Amino acid sequence: MFLKSLLLLPLISLFVLSFAEAEEVPTTLNVDKVLTLTIESTINPATLNYIKTGFKRAASEKFDLINIEINTPGGLVSTTKDILSVFGRSEIPVVVWVKPEGASATSAGAIIASGAHLLFMSDGTNIGAATPINNDGDIKSKDVRRKAINDLVALIQSLSESKGRNPKHFGSMIEDASSYKAKEAKLKNLANAIVNNRREFKEAIDGQVIKIKGKHFKIKANSLEWKDQNWDMGQELLNIFSNPSLAYILFLIGAALIYFELQAPGGLIAGSIGAVCLVVAGIGFQVLPLNLGALGLIVLSFVLFVVEIYITSYGLISIAGIIALIFGSMFLYRTDNSYLSLSTSLIVSTVGGIGGFIAFVGWYIFKDHKNIGSGRFNQLKGKKALIVEALDSEGKDYLYSVKVGGEFWKASSKVELELEGHYEIKSQDTSSMLLII
Repeated sequence: MFLKSLLLLPLISLFVLSFAEAEEVPTTLNVDKVLTLTIESTINPATLNYIKTGFKRAASEKFDLINIEINTPGGLVSTTKDILSVFGRSEIPVVVWVKPEGASATSAGAIIASGAHLLFMSDGTNIGAATPINNDGDIKSKDVRRKAINDLVALIQSLSESKGRNPKHFGSMIEDASSYKAKEAKLKNLANAIVNNRREFKEAIDGQVIKIKGKHFKIKANSLEWKDQNWDMGQELLNIFSNPSLAYILFLIGAALIYFELQAPGGLIAGSIGAVCLVVAGIGFQVLPLNLGALGLIVLSFVLFVVEIYITSYGLISIAGIIALIFGSMFLYRTDNSYLSLSTSLIVSTVGGIGGFIAFVGWYIFKDHKNIGSGRFNQLKGKKALIVEALDSEGKDYLYSVKVGGEFWKASSKVELELEGHYEIKSQDTSSMLLII
């Protein structure tokens, strides 16, 4: 009998230790200072920078809780995973609060919410619909789609399970694009509480048991002191420039204005504005998942449009440029680590506009082609010319650089003219591109 007792002793000890571990008494976490971050845009690199800044402030100023008030349609998956990594490294508990009424944590927002220690929702809000999609619809490749879904399902279920929430229904947000209203989310153990104001927030966090880096804590809410983390100017601008459609449109506008400057040189206004648009688009491209090959196709398309000016191809080079523009636009944001693309309607409208403009220019040139050399092509006779500067005279005539209709020309006069004066053009020599004043 004594021998049997000795044999049972290790089993009894193991049972006691397991029971003691299961009954671990959580450490009390006093919450006095709450830092509030607000996300009311897509999830993009600007959002990540804003969250990192807020978490650094929370750590340096000893905040007890980080509250993220969220209302987002979704965003970049790669950025979403980076935000979740910020959550995981933090020793400060994180609450995601979907608010105000009418707000949603959709797509990437739902994935972010799954990584919070506590998830609150206001009445009239919803969460879910997190299946990865393009801007113009579902991912076309079945293999890529299944790979993306499996990865995100495993991620969101692991996060929700570790936070004590329902992993099955979080997984269905991705697999089936399910979406849940606030009360339904609370009933299915997706959200921890329905919270509509800060008083209810305090009541909701008080007594909650959470786990931070493997250790359990029980929140004791005291008289809460609230502080807000504002977006700085740089983050606001980056948030605007990180819009994929805006960056694409600015790039096309910039390229088109520079093309126009090459077509009608002299004013420098179009070229200057175009250069600014390209710089702003470049800022957006820097933080977006950019396919350099597709960007190269777009650049090639405008190179071909410029080449069309100097080489007579009867539109063949322009057609090649439009084809390059279409394919470059379709794959501009298609990379291995993103599920982002431009909408078909945006591509059709922009390419159609550029193609229509080129067709109009081609038609106009073709219509006036017969007038070249006859004195009526690009007719300036009778218009006023502004004298810009005097040039070295040739023979008995005075030569000047003049500006006519935004273009700079070389002009000749039998008499000396005043600088900055306006004079009527009497004729023009189209063979030597010379105006006679």
